Amino acid sequence: MRAIEQFSSRWALILAALGMAIGTGNIWRFPRIAAKNGGAAFIVAWIIFLFLWSIPILIAEFGIGKKTRYGTVGAFGKLLGEKYTWMGGFVGFCSMGIMFYYSVVSGWCFKYFVAATFGDLSASSGLEYWEAFAVRSYQPVFYHLLAMLIGGYVIYKGVVHGIERATKFLIPSLLALLFVGMIRALTLPGAFGGLNFLFHPDWQALTNYRVWLEALSQSAWSTGAGWGLILTYAVYLREKEDIVLNSFITGLGNNSASIVAAMAIFPAVFALAPLLGQSPEEVVKLTGPANTGLTFIWVPQLFSQMAFGTLFTAIFFLALSFAALSSLIAMIELATRIFMDAGMTRKRAIVVVVSGGFLLGLPSALNMTFWENQDWVWGCGLILSGFFVAFAVIKYGASRFRRELVNTRGNDLNVGKWYEYLMKYVIPIEFVILLGWWFYQSITQFDPEGWWNPLHTYSVGTVVVQWAIVILGFAAFNGWIYRKTVTN
Repeated sequence: MRAIEQFSSRWALILAALGMAIGTGNIWRFPRIAAKNGGAAFIVAWIIFLFLWSIPILIAEFGIGKKTRYGTVGAFGKLLGEKYTWMGGFVGFCSMGIMFYYSVVSGWCFKYFVAATFGDLSASSGLEYWEAFAVRSYQPVFYHLLAMLIGGYVIYKGVVHGIERATKFLIPSLLALLFVGMIRALTLPGAFGGLNFLFHPDWQALTNYRVWLEALSQSAWSTGAGWGLILTYAVYLREKEDIVLNSFITGLGNNSASIVAAMAIFPAVFALAPLLGQSPEEVVKLTGPANTGLTFIWVPQLFSQMAFGTLFTAIFFLALSFAALSSLIAMIELATRIFMDAGMTRKRAIVVVVSGGFLLGLPSALNMTFWENQDWVWGCGLILSGFFVAFAVIKYGASRFRRELVNTRGNDLNVGKWYEYLMKYVIPIEFVILLGWWFYQSITQFDPEGWWNPLHTYSVGTVVVQWAIVILGFAAFNGWIYRKTVTN
């Protein structure tokens, strides 16, 4: 077996896994999607899909990474054979495609933390500040570079001295900041109206198929299941590490962070929006440019209405920065591991990944339409990526996979045959329904006239063409990539 670093303890691994899973989507997307889809009813559906999609795929990723000790490309080739190497290539590139623009988002978070710290956000309206920064300036380029350099430095230090040390600081700090924000929000007059809006059960909403599809989408995207990130971290697992228990902790920890974030945001919105003459129900649902409405446009204005508003605005964006950075670190490690599997040293791989990530992220930093297109294409790509992980289990043999790669020595918790049925039947069905629904929305709502056009931002055509380019590229060099990675 190749000499590979290992996480020093279970808690180090768990914090790294939570860092991967808990990202801006927990703070940024979850509250808005929950508000638009029935609050408590949405949460019920979302928790159900945690067990029907996210945790089963996380278990699979842990098993594949631990068994093969390769990143996504080499893992698929080693586990399934040479002709499936391209599939691991797509999984890896999908997360790298997200990394290119996610580092831009991380940069936004850094900028807003700095601006909040110095009180700059209160100088103009939220929309005016956003447009001056993100649309009419080149500052996003600098902060995008800063995010890639910080993440790259962490990965350069390795697993124990880089990823472990960073996540041991970032995740406890992030959770502490979220709890501080939640406690402060709950002390505001009228705050409990937000909790009532979030947790009041409108069971009729569960009869709406959109609620279930949005819940499945949020679970698929938020936990990191199918991204290949956990597969990459699993390369560094100790031999007796508990795959099943760690998967459950990762999934449940991610969902818990989302709930805490919502309990900070909903009460604050319901307490403060009326002071600005706004409807709390409408503010919490706002999308805004690039889906930034609630977070980057309204939060600064709302928090400015309460005592010590500047301080709590800074706390909010510091928490958002920590969430963004912990997930970005995982994406950079995924890309770095792939190049290391191909024979590069970690130092050289980091140079390639950071410089390439910066250059390929520039269009998203400079053009919001391009950013939105990439978010659409590779967000949908994660659905296909998750299916590829399930396919790997099916191809290997679901029963054999459960016995040999999941229920391994050292487990405190094992899975039964139900896991096989989920991977063979339920997840493929969810994949077809989920991808079909997002394509249907593109055709009927997002871009009815140009849904086929690959040059349109939210078209089916742009998804299919970009996916095809990546898949055909990996397929064309499949044998060479396999020999370079697995038989190197």
